[in-house]
Amino acid sequence: MADEGDGVDLFNSLPVLGKGPTWDELRPGLVGRTLRRTITEADLINFISVTGMLEAIFIDAAYPGRAIDGRLVPAALTQGLVEGMLFQSVIQGVGLALLEIHTFAHAPVRVGDSIWATLEIRDIRPTSKGGRAVVTQFVTVYNQRGEKVLSYEVKRLVAGRG
Repeated sequence: MADEGDGVDLFNSLPVLGKGPTWDELRPGLVGRTLRRTITEADLINFISVTGMLEAIFIDAAYPGRAIDGRLVPAALTQGLVEGMLFQSVIQGVGLALLEIHTFAHAPVRVGDSIWATLEIRDIRPTSKGGRAVVTQFVTVYNQRGEKVLSYEVKRLVAGRG
C-alpha cells in the first residue's frame, strides 16, 4: 500500500475511471444508451423550485381543467436528467462547451416514469485550433414503456487525446 508521500505519484500514474471518449475515439454512426432513472416527486419539486418554473400544472396536483392526467414534469427537467446521465459517462473530462441545442418534446413525462436515452454521433468536425472538435449528437429519450418522450440535437466542443 502506498504511503502519504506517494499520493501525487499515484494520482498521476493511475488511469482515470469514468472519463468520456475524446472526439478522435468517436465515429459518426456510433450509438449507445444510458442507464434508466426514475423521476421522483423530489426531483420535480427541487427542479421547479430552483428554476422558478412554478407553473400551476407542476405545483398543483389537483389543478382544475388539467388536459393531461398525472403529475407532469417540465421537459427541461427530463432533458437535464438525461444530460446528467451523459455527463457521468461520455462527457466527463472531455466536454469543453455546449455550443447549440435543439429540443423536441414528443410526449408527456410524469413523476414515476423511468427515463433512458440513446445517443448517436452524427458528425465530427475538428476545429482549426488543434486538439478539439465540434461533435454533433442526437439524443432520443424514452420512458419505461419504450415510448419516445423527448429528442434533441446537440453540438458540443469535445477535447481530443492530446
